[in-house]
Amino acid sequence: MTAYLNALGVICSLGTNQAEVARALFAGDCSGMRDEDGWVVGRRLPVAAVRSELPPIPSALAEHSSRNNQLLLAAALQIEDDIRQAISRFGPSRVGVILGTSTSGIDEASRGLAVYLRDKKFPADYDYQQQELSAPANFLAAWLNLSGPAYVISTACTSSARALLSARRLLDMGLCDAVLCGGVDSLCKLTLNGFSALEAVSIQRCNPFSRNRNGINIGEAAVLFLMTREASGSHSIALLGAGATSDAHHISAPEPSGRGAREAMQKALNNAKLSAEDIGYLNLHGTATHHNDAMESFAVNGVFPQGVPCSSTKPLSGHTLGAAGALEAAFCWLSLAPENSQNALAPHIWDGQADTQLPALNWVEPGQCLTPNIPRRLMSNSFAFGGNNVSLIIGDAP
Repeated sequence: MTAYLNALGVICSLGTNQAEVARALFAGDCSGMRDEDGWVVGRRLPVAAVRSELPPIPSALAEHSSRNNQLLLAAALQIEDDIRQAISRFGPSRVGVILGTSTSGIDEASRGLAVYLRDKKFPADYDYQQQELSAPANFLAAWLNLSGPAYVISTACTSSARALLSARRLLDMGLCDAVLCGGVDSLCKLTLNGFSALEAVSIQRCNPFSRNRNGINIGEAAVLFLMTREASGSHSIALLGAGATSDAHHISAPEPSGRGAREAMQKALNNAKLSAEDIGYLNLHGTATHHNDAMESFAVNGVFPQGVPCSSTKPLSGHTLGAAGALEAAFCWLSLAPENSQNALAPHIWDGQADTQLPALNWVEPGQCLTPNIPRRLMSNSFAFGGNNVSLIIGDAP
């Protein structure tokens, strides 16, 4: 079944709405990535933070107060009219919420625990619900008074890509008529220190697929799509296909040959009834770690032996972890949006020094656009710890 992505709310280091994000994305503007102290003791690291003021959580929902939920609310407010219309049309029991996250309210929880260890009591603004992985979906459902299915998927860096896949499944099964789906993750010390302990964080802006690549940069984002069975408005952008695999090779390292990633891409193509030649652009997972980029290069070369225009957007947005899959699907959505009349693509930002041990890929250059006069179909890859792999295809509905 084709599912339509009829509205998009997005906030990340590139901007606080569609127009700002698109402008910075297609210009290859990395200014949202800034060096900061205070996240990891003794290290100054580049992070891709949202630096604008965020909307407050309504006082009636104070127990849901967290930066993660504030980011989510900022995305939801951008498409509130579309959401309210869907609720009015279908009813609150027929609108679902499926989100991906990895942080939830962990930062607020860690600060609360620090106070508890010092004072033997939690601060007044601490609530256990803040740190539950289900918190973003619970908050959004409570804010909108929804009674349909509402849950969170947490599969590390594929979380929100899987949320889109699962949202389509709810529509296909007839359990919902509309689904709010996407992902949200906020910067917090726990994740930055965790990745630092794994020696996976770069002290420079990340450099995907370069022979000089040495690790990731962490970012934060919230992305919310309104998915339905039918198109709304004059321009229809659809989730055409999705593929997921789990090769379970290692708790953190990818399977070196890229077998599981390759299978996820091929499953997405099969699901969309497309061939590799039908894809006009591929948004790579492209974390800029040594093993991940190597694996993905082999996988892409296996599925696209004739090449495909591709880029990693991690130097622009940072790696937004549980939000990354939805964010990079949103970047593809913005390439297809009517406001982007030239169908501009996100350029690949790196030092240009290729790793000769890897297959050469077809990098998107600044100012490059989709090839005109052909069906517009874009793929986005997301790969995660534990060998969890998801590929999504969005484009013009058939």
